[in-house]
Amino acid sequence: MRRLKSCRCWVLAALLAAAPGLPAADTDSANSVPVAVPPLTADQVLESAAQHFPEILQLLAAQRGAAGKVLEAEGAFDLVFSADGFSRVGGFYDGSTVKGLAKQRLRPLGTQLYGGYKLSNGDFPIYEDINFTNTGGTAQVGALFSLLRDRTIDQQRFQEFDAQLGLQRANLDVLLTRIGVQQQALIAYWQWVGLGRQVQIYENLLRIAIERQTNLEEQVRSGARARIFLTENQQNIVRRQTLVRSARRDLRIAANTLSFYYRDQEGDTIIPTDERLPPTLPIGDVSEIALVPEAATTAAVYRRPELAILRNAIDRERLRLELRENNLKPRLDLNIGVQSGLGAVAEGGVSRDSTDTVVGLQFSVPLQQRAVRGQLVQSRAALEARQQEQQLTTDQIELEVRNILQELEAARELLELAEQEVTQSSIMRQSEVTRFQSGASDFFLVNIREEVEANARVRMAQAKLATLIARANFDAATVDLQRLGIRESMVPPAGN
Repeated sequence: MRRLKSCRCWVLAALLAAAPGLPAADTDSANSVPVAVPPLTADQVLESAAQHFPEILQLLAAQRGAAGKVLEAEGAFDLVFSADGFSRVGGFYDGSTVKGLAKQRLRPLGTQLYGGYKLSNGDFPIYEDINFTNTGGTAQVGALFSLLRDRTIDQQRFQEFDAQLGLQRANLDVLLTRIGVQQQALIAYWQWVGLGRQVQIYENLLRIAIERQTNLEEQVRSGARARIFLTENQQNIVRRQTLVRSARRDLRIAANTLSFYYRDQEGDTIIPTDERLPPTLPIGDVSEIALVPEAATTAAVYRRPELAILRNAIDRERLRLELRENNLKPRLDLNIGVQSGLGAVAEGGVSRDSTDTVVGLQFSVPLQQRAVRGQLVQSRAALEARQQEQQLTTDQIELEVRNILQELEAARELLELAEQEVTQSSIMRQSEVTRFQSGASDFFLVNIREEVEANARVRMAQAKLATLIARANFDAATVDLQRLGIRESMVPPAGN
C-alpha cells in the first residue's frame, strides 16, 4: 500500500508538470461549449510591433518635429508687409505722409522683390523733400539680385535646405528603426514557437514514462518484472520532469521577451499564453532566396537605410561647405527699381511727375576671414570622414549579407540532416520497444532510444528555428518590407 501511494505521487507530480503544456480551450459558461483559442501568428506580432512599439512612436514624434523645422525655415521667404507714416500737427510745415512696402524673397540669385506706395499732402522742409508725391501718390517696384556672394546659397537658404535634409534623416531613422524592431519581433516570435515545440517534445517523452509506470506496476504485481524496474522508471520520470521544467522556464522567458513587441491598442505589453502556440513550427519556402551573393549584396546596398543616412550626412556636409565657401566671396548686389508718380502734380512740383528707372550696384569684399577659412577646413575634413564611413559601411553590409547567406544555407543543410536523424531514431525506438515487449531487449536500451529520438526532434526544431531566424535576418538585411510586415503607408518619403 505504501509503494502504491508513492507511485501515485510520482504520477501526480508528473501530470502537474505536464499539464500547463496541454492544449487548452476557453469555455462558454452559458452553454459549456469549448471555444478554441486561435494561435498567435507572426503577422499579428509584426502588425502589433509596427503600430504600437514605443521607440517607433517616439521617432514618429521626432519626425513631426523635423517637419516643423522645415516649415519654420520656409518662413524666411514669407511675404512681408510694412507701413509707416506721420503728420505734422504743429509748426510752420503741415506735411503728412503714409507709406506701405511689401517684400518677397525668392531663392534664385538671392532675389528680393519689393513694391511700395507712398502718398503725401502738405508742405515739407527741404531736408524732407523725399516725402513729396503727386496727388495720386507714388508707386515703386524693384528687385535686388546677389551676383557673387549669396548668389547660390545664403544663411536662409542653407537653413531651409538643411531642415529638409533633417526631415529626410528623420524619415530614414523611422525606417531603420522599423526594420530593426520588426526583425527582432520576428526572431522573438520564432524563438517562442521553437521553445514551445521543445516543451511539447519533452512533455511527450514524460508522458511515455508515466504510461510505462502504470504498465510496470501491473507487471511487478504479476511477478513478470522485478521491482527495480519501477525505481528505474521513476528515475526516468524525475529526469524527464527536469527537462520539462527547464524547457517551460525557457518558454516563459521567451513569452516575456515576445511581449516586448506584442502589444495591445494602448501600447501595453501582452504575454502570450501557451494556448496560443501554433501546433507546428513551419519553416515555409526558403528556396526562393537562394540568390547569388552579388545580387543579394547589390539589393542590400541599394535599399539599406544606413547608407541612405550616410548619404544624407554627406549632403549636409556639402551644403555646409558650400555656405562657408560662399562666405569668402565678395558681395556684389544689383538693384533695379522703377518709380512713377500718380495723379496730378502736387506741392512737390513737376519733378515728382516722372517715371524713373534706377539701377544700383553695391560692392564689398571681406578681408582676412580667418574664422571662415578655419570653418572651411573643418567642413572639408568632415566631408572626407563621412565618405570614408560610407565606404566602410558598404563593405560591412556586403559582408553581413554574405554571412547570412552562408548561415541560411548551413541551416537548410542541418535541417535536412536533422529530419533524417529523426526518421532513423524513430525507427530505432519503435524496434527497441518491440524487442523489449518480446523480452529480447532491456529497459535501459528502451529509455536510451526514446531519449535519443526526443533529442533528435529537439535538434530538428532548433534547425527549423535557425532557418527561420536566418530568413528574418536576410529579410532585414535586404530590406524586404513586405516580409517584415511594413506596409508602404508606414514608409515616409526619403526626401522632399
